[in-house]
Amino acid sequence: MASREDIFTNKIFLCGALPLIKTIASDVPSLAKRFEHTHAVVQISACDPDAPDGKYATHFVINSGEWLVHADKVCDEEHTDIELEFKSVEQMNAFFKGSIGPKTLPKMKGIVKHAGTFVSFMMVLLKMSSLLTATDIPEDEDTQQLLVKCFFYLLTSGISVLNKQGHDKIREWTSKSPDRVYALAVNDHPEVAAFIRIKAGKSRAGRGEYKRAMPFFTLRFDSFKSALGILLGIDDMLESTKQGKLIMDGGPEFGAQFGDFLLTVGDYAK
Repeated sequence: MASREDIFTNKIFLCGALPLIKTIASDVPSLAKRFEHTHAVVQISACDPDAPDGKYATHFVINSGEWLVHADKVCDEEHTDIELEFKSVEQMNAFFKGSIGPKTLPKMKGIVKHAGTFVSFMMVLLKMSSLLTATDIPEDEDTQQLLVKCFFYLLTSGISVLNKQGHDKIREWTSKSPDRVYALAVNDHPEVAAFIRIKAGKSRAGRGEYKRAMPFFTLRFDSFKSALGILLGIDDMLESTKQGKLIMDGGPEFGAQFGDFLLTVGDYAK
């Protein structure tokens, strides 16, 4: 039986990290090309006796390069072509935190019949792992952009996931909040943005700019490098603010609270 903290971590992987596979497979041309003629359902799951279906899972439906992500949803065995099945939530968490070895490797189903798709999918999975475990800022600007986008998506989705799972501090924050939108952005790059909307205990994470109204608070960076300096823990937040690398559009007290929750997600995911 998985602990509450293990479930928090697992839900962040299922609903925040694994959906990034679609982003990476779509944004990296060499990887996108590998799925141009693919028709398959691929699932990543963790067995748990307390789960409604006996496991928790996220699955992907891939049709000629088009991806549908079904986060935190189990696909039945009959319609699943490839599955990476971990024997427990704890095993899956350990694997995605970088503890890869005989004790954490999943059972792999369907890889003989769908060998090409399996290899391509693993290439994307390994690319995701290399991005999310980066400790230095990449030199290539395209990689910088992709990494910032992945972090933005993961962090905003992670806050919403923890709220829905009943994380005490985040739940308290959302339950007392009026209708507000908190956003992450990079100057001159509206394609690299994410937000979370909260109201009276409810939350919804979104990708791209929030266009229905001006966000209540935006954590904005002047460049991808500046964003990664903070996201990777390389730069000091106060110094970056003084230098204009980090701009808080809104009250700093709200920025501090929002920033704390971003760090909370990061702690679960690393």
